[in-house]
Amino acid sequence: MRRASRGRLSERRPGASAAASAVLVVYALLVAAGLGLSSAYWITGGDYPFGAVRSGAWTVWPRAGSRDADPYTRAVNARTGGIPLGVGEGLVLRAAADDAGRALDARCAYRIGTTAPQARYWTLALYDETGRPVETPLGRASFSSAEILRDANGSFTLVLSREAQSGNWLMMPEAGAVNLVMRLYDSPASSGAAALDARSVPSIVRLECGS
Repeated sequence: MRRASRGRLSERRPGASAAASAVLVVYALLVAAGLGLSSAYWITGGDYPFGAVRSGAWTVWPRAGSRDADPYTRAVNARTGGIPLGVGEGLVLRAAADDAGRALDARCAYRIGTTAPQARYWTLALYDETGRPVETPLGRASFSSAEILRDANGSFTLVLSREAQSGNWLMMPEAGAVNLVMRLYDSPASSGAAALDARSVPSIVRLECGS
């Protein structure tokens, strides 16, 4: 009787081993799929992962609106719903830090200026850390080249702060990280970001910080 029962147990072992192997294979596939999906979600959740060009404190992705944009860039656009300017139409510049490399903070005041890249028209907007225009009691988050006040030689200065300032001023939100976004329309730099350098983009200088 014992020999017969041992024989039956030995016959079951190969089947049990095959089932265990199948479970391990399925588990490995699930882990791989989870890692792949999570990494794709992470890499497409922020800025474009490739093709960035730095100019001073600003970053531009000149090929973001190109038909030849890489798959990750297209995935970012699809996820965020963004419609980048096409090559030849314009450029979008972003800054998350000042000229000294310090992250832009709503508790601080900044001076932006005094020049901008050549363009038929441009806008300069302040965004919060979620990528949305800042919300303040004044209900204003941007300036354009058509309305900004300039001095006699055509240069301008824009101040970002919580306290009201004379001239060009944008009110900061109460707290949190902020970003500056500059959109250039019909600009010679649209056909090649190499035309941008630290002397042509606005400087970002931190003035003071509150508590």
